[in-house]
Amino acid sequence: MTALVVGAARSGVALALHLAAQGEEVRLADRKPLNELQSTIAQLPSGVDVRAGGYDERVLDGVDVVYASPGVPWDSDLLNQARARGIPVSSEIDLFLRLCKGTVVGITGTNGKTTTTALTGAVLEAGKRPVIVGGNIGDTVLDRVTEITPEHWVVLELSSFQLESVERPRLQVGVILNITPDHLDRHGTLDRYVELKARAIEDADYALLNSSDPVVSGLSKRARGEVVWFDKHQPLPPMPLPGRHNMENALAAAEVGRLAGLSDDAINEAIRGFKGVEHRLELVGEWAGVRWYNDSKATNPDAGRVALSAFPGAPVILIAGGYGGGFDLREWVADVLANTEAVILIGASAGELAEALRAHHNVIRAETLDEAVSMAAGMARQGSVVLLSPAYKSFDMFKDFEDRGNRFKELVRQRFAA
Repeated sequence: MTALVVGAARSGVALALHLAAQGEEVRLADRKPLNELQSTIAQLPSGVDVRAGGYDERVLDGVDVVYASPGVPWDSDLLNQARARGIPVSSEIDLFLRLCKGTVVGITGTNGKTTTTALTGAVLEAGKRPVIVGGNIGDTVLDRVTEITPEHWVVLELSSFQLESVERPRLQVGVILNITPDHLDRHGTLDRYVELKARAIEDADYALLNSSDPVVSGLSKRARGEVVWFDKHQPLPPMPLPGRHNMENALAAAEVGRLAGLSDDAINEAIRGFKGVEHRLELVGEWAGVRWYNDSKATNPDAGRVALSAFPGAPVILIAGGYGGGFDLREWVADVLANTEAVILIGASAGELAEALRAHHNVIRAETLDEAVSMAAGMARQGSVVLLSPAYKSFDMFKDFEDRGNRFKELVRQRFAA
């Protein structure tokens, strides 16, 4: 059996390692040149055939199955060529779900997935069963599949890219938090995006849905299992993180905890002790009465709106902008006008955003994130909040949103924590 893995990022490496350990011949293809893949190659067994610097249909010769990484479009030429040859096309998450023996909770939505996944894991850890958390949250799970028993809870953050690669997810609990337009450059239409999100609940034993989100509530008829409206969970959990959206995230996690048989006291204690997720309204620190927050994971305007509503009454200095376009900015602009004292714009979208925010009394441009931090420090006063919540992706200036968030934290700490 020869397997082709397309894409040499985290998911692709996990696939290559797992398949090689199972005795399969593995070919790993990536568009990056060989010199940029040296750290990846160092992780792989010597028998893996690495094809770097691009590929064409010949990379499929002699291949029995193709596994695509989440970053590879599901309708890409190479995958369609594989299908035309009759070669099955799969993915890391598809393979994991076929092999996993545990009870799987799959969490999706446009915003809040990462926080809710981590929080759900923390709630379930208050019980007696072992818990594994992974998926799109950053940790691959295929490399741990052999240690998972029927006693395990497995909590997965599932992106639309991952759900696209699994025709029928094998979930015991499916959670959809919210749905607003995102990734339409890849999926084409909102209907297609919604269709992919719906896969999380279609075959689940329990479908946990948000009745306050009209798109999500409309999916209830697609559920074959029991529908549970998580936003109606009582009692309200004591969520320590700011923002109404985080209360919704806590309600979803609490409902999973109740399905797991945990008491309200145990659920509330777990939520009360939750420290949050890196790059999602993450408190970097407070100096001279000014709080600095890293919300780099806000990679679309709807995610940016969530952060803007989290600090009622505080003078907010917003750092925003980045890669991408085609968004409907009207609601984001309204929230920026209502909730910020000043806006510092960075990145490729800065010009577009400056025009959209022309009614704002204090909008300035910065060439770099370093310059933006310096400007924010100069404007902030006691009681201010400086918020990096870009509302755009990071690829114009950074490797990814994590790189952007880490750079922001480094700049802030260099300035104040010395």
